[in-house]
Amino acid sequence: MRATPRKPRPECGSLHVEQLADSFPIVEGLPDVEASYLLCRDIAKEHSKTFYFASLFLTPEKRRAIWAVYAFCRIADDIVDSTAPAAERLAALDDWQTRLHAVYEGRPDHQAMVALAHAVQRYDIPIGPALSLLRGARSDVTVRRYETYEELLEYCYLVASTVGLLTCPILGHEPEAPPYGIALGRAMQMTNILRDVGEDARAGRIYLPAEDLRRFSYPESRLLAGTIDDNFVALMKFQVARVRRMYEEAKPGIDLLSPSSRFTVRVAFSMYRRILDEIERNGYDVFNRRAFVPMRAKIMIAMMTALLP
Repeated sequence: MRATPRKPRPECGSLHVEQLADSFPIVEGLPDVEASYLLCRDIAKEHSKTFYFASLFLTPEKRRAIWAVYAFCRIADDIVDSTAPAAERLAALDDWQTRLHAVYEGRPDHQAMVALAHAVQRYDIPIGPALSLLRGARSDVTVRRYETYEELLEYCYLVASTVGLLTCPILGHEPEAPPYGIALGRAMQMTNILRDVGEDARAGRIYLPAEDLRRFSYPESRLLAGTIDDNFVALMKFQVARVRRMYEEAKPGIDLLSPSSRFTVRVAFSMYRRILDEIERNGYDVFNRRAFVPMRAKIMIAMMTALLP
């Protein structure tokens, strides 16, 4: 469920946590916290071009705190996507959770976690959503099918809405804002799911609810085979329309954020929603073509967003 193509992951258990961070150089001569923020920046820049691009419009302090949250989430995701056996990946997630608790106890013991500890203290970021995110990561190791849309929404909350709850304190917001952040997280995750139908099927995962496959008479066997027929197109049109409604439900929350953060979220909102347009433009071929927003289009989106009142 990535914003960039997945890369092969180390075949290891808890050691994977160290290997991922160690693959990014630490700049010598800087204080530990500054070096840690640079590591988190490099992880964001390498693995999510859309996220990184949108983050550049934040103030420097908010920007690097957002990078720290992203790095925590990304390392958890990469543990899930490792080629290691399930038991080792679950053990690695347990190790990552132990390190998370160390952050909130004031004794971070991982390169990326040093920055997260600084951001937690600076912005009073709650631990609850981070623990829920790790619960969602564990489900990605053990659950490969979803029967109902409600089950899928719960999954989207765990792995994506929690990110909104972690970043809300950094962005600054009115008390009424978090439910909109939850809605936007779900919309973005559903966008990822639609974009990655083919990639996930090749990995043996099907996120589209079984009840929807039955509704459109499109059996799982056809999805695993990458079959694009009228039934599949109807299924995808239904899903795209549903996700667009989710974006509209989330949109009012942007105005409840701190003024200095609204532009960044508007840009991210527009770029992610644009992926749905690309899926349509590709004829709903999510098996052989990857829907993405080119850099030129991202720049145009940012420029158009800047013209909005």
